[in-house]
Amino acid sequence: MKTLALLLCLTAALAAEKPNVLFIAVDDMNNDLGCYGHPTVKSPNIDRLAKAGTRFEKAYCQFPLCSPSRTSIMTGLRPDTTRTFDLQYHFRKHLPDVVTLSQLFKNNGYHAARVGKIYHYGNPGQIGTNGLDDEVSWTERINPKGRDKDEENLLTNHTPKRGLGSSLSFQRAEGADEEQTDGIVATETIKLLEKHKDGPFFIAAGFYRPHCPYVAPKKYFDLYPIEKVPAPKGPFDEVKNVPRCAISSTTPWPWLGVTAEQSRESLQAYHATISFVDAQVGRLLDAVERLGLAENTVIVFWSDHGYHTGEHGLWKKQSLFEGSARVPMIISAPGQKAKGGISPRTVELVDLYPTLADLAGLEAPANLAGASLRPLLDKPDAEWNRPAFTQVWRGSFAGHSVRTERHRYTEWADGKQGAELYDYETDPGELHNLAEDPQHAATVAEMKALVSKNWADEYKP
Repeated sequence: MKTLALLLCLTAALAAEKPNVLFIAVDDMNNDLGCYGHPTVKSPNIDRLAKAGTRFEKAYCQFPLCSPSRTSIMTGLRPDTTRTFDLQYHFRKHLPDVVTLSQLFKNNGYHAARVGKIYHYGNPGQIGTNGLDDEVSWTERINPKGRDKDEENLLTNHTPKRGLGSSLSFQRAEGADEEQTDGIVATETIKLLEKHKDGPFFIAAGFYRPHCPYVAPKKYFDLYPIEKVPAPKGPFDEVKNVPRCAISSTTPWPWLGVTAEQSRESLQAYHATISFVDAQVGRLLDAVERLGLAENTVIVFWSDHGYHTGEHGLWKKQSLFEGSARVPMIISAPGQKAKGGISPRTVELVDLYPTLADLAGLEAPANLAGASLRPLLDKPDAEWNRPAFTQVWRGSFAGHSVRTERHRYTEWADGKQGAELYDYETDPGELHNLAEDPQHAATVAEMKALVSKNWADEYKP
């Protein structure tokens, strides 16, 4: 009996030494958050997490579309390696033996559980299913489905010719938060935290909002009176000096053909769903504190890509402008020296895999594309010279973009379809394309070399 008791104590001690991971994903959320400086969006719980950890000011996705981005995050590899460029292809077809992020933790004794959307789901079409999930990544999988899925007939849809997953549609929902799919994500995640509080665990909470249709209980819409929601600004003269493919992600352009007033209503709904998701994140943070897990749990908050809400005449994602490529990303880790730090360094979502492996003391695969962000958790402005790479496809050709701390350079079809250069120090709104300006030829050459080096072995589908 004494031997058994000793073994149990030893097991518990070893588990306590391993940090838990709470991996919080949101769908289609841009940086319209209080902690990122938005003047009206109310996000007190995400802001609260930022105060406990490190907020990355310049974090970027690898492909501004759900499945390619999420695949890169979970494999730690770039899209040209995973061959995932659309919403149908599964990375295991090309990489059958790759060890994913949660699989690494699972292989090292962690309970790896997923609630909701981590890999791609058709949203809202595949809510309640496994979607394009990866079964071997998890010990346990839970697929919530709430009244938002059952009440799609109640939506107001300003783009009825588009599928709901790419529409400007919304609903001021009746009922409680807990009845919505994202409310159930929070509830089921809390149950997992309670069940596995003795750890170690890797629990992923994948929220479905603010992805369209923009559904949230009415009280969240009330936070944003329509008369205070800004109208989108035109006439977008800046797009006259960019390649047409730079804005072709929104068709018809501008604003998917809706009116300025309908665009305002959509923005109101989008911000309402951000506040709704924020409340669910708050429930998770409360549970972590209530269960005494805060001192031994790494909490990561990330979005799969950014989201346009009218700027440049664009809505949604799949552009290579800042609004589409930039993401909110926050990491709170036990023992990090900087709490509430703001890192100005340029980082990528592929950095999450090596970072979490590093924090947990696990040996990550040698071929990961990113780098551990651990130095920036202790010193947010530490030296860091890695740029961020983002790409999209336009039919038969790609757009390749590189972001440094000051500039973004993008070229389409290796420059055959045009190029863009923006200086965010003087032009944060991306209003002046400097790619053809002789005064910036040296910068273009420098950035072009980065693009060429990163995509030297570009995959050609």
